[in-house]
Amino acid sequence: MRRGDPMWSPSQGRHTGLPLHRLITSYTMRISRHRRKFQQRVEEPKFRVNEKITNPEVRIIDENGVHVGVLPIAEAIAQAHERGLDLVEISPKDVPPICKYLNYGQFKYEQEKKDRIQKAHAKKVEVKGVRLSLRIGNHDLDIRKSQAMAFLEDGDKVQVELILRGREKAHAPLAEKVMYDFVERVKQDVPVRIEQPVSKQGGRMTLLIAKT
Repeated sequence: MRRGDPMWSPSQGRHTGLPLHRLITSYTMRISRHRRKFQQRVEEPKFRVNEKITNPEVRIIDENGVHVGVLPIAEAIAQAHERGLDLVEISPKDVPPICKYLNYGQFKYEQEKKDRIQKAHAKKVEVKGVRLSLRIGNHDLDIRKSQAMAFLEDGDKVQVELILRGREKAHAPLAEKVMYDFVERVKQDVPVRIEQPVSKQGGRMTLLIAKT
């Protein structure tokens, strides 16, 4: 098979069983798909502004929060521009949609700031753990308390764990008292609630607390 033969694949250097024009079409489609894969999506603006608002009529709130009423879109945009402001659609699902006279640049900045704060508060709650022992001393209790308080202040829940080994397993009531006393110690500085009371599996005892 020669390179001039229409069944020759220039990229693979071998016979493919396809005519040359079919090969070219196939390679073009592959390149097109590859490019589309890496194209970034253009995000739609969160709020429509001025001429981007397509409804024939809109309900207006002015820059002072006064409800002006329903106006034709052209008149509403003109009034916004006369005030040196923009017409911003703030409630598109209403009929007619609600728009407000705003400085859109300032409004957009405030919205982005609000979104960042909401994302920060939407932190996923995790369960962190602190481990006690049956004969834990006051110094170690204070360390565990500080750890638990830090977790709680960060918005996480805290699982208090106590492991009984060997002969200690006969002292489950004492272990339970140690755990509840620890919760009371934490409550002195951080308001907490018990989400799951003490449960026992073998020699492992746990309870779960969260900040109220």
